[in-house]
Amino acid sequence: MKVMDDIDYVELYAQKLKNDTRLFFQQKKLIESQLHSSSDIFKKFGVGKEFKKRAREYLKGIGVI
Repeated sequence: MKVMDDIDYVELYAQKLKNDTRLFFQQKKLIESQLHSSSDIFKKFGVGKEFKKRAREYLKGIGVI
């Protein structure tokens, strides 16, 4: 039995998405939700020079860095 590498899993997943429209739309909905949530988080950091500073403070605050 051949061991699957990363690209094999990507191809398998892409094939499943292609063949099952329910799975495709479920994945699309999940991605859109994540984009919306990320957008809302990043808006609070502002733009320009303050963005990087505020983002680092936030990530430190939640224990990511």
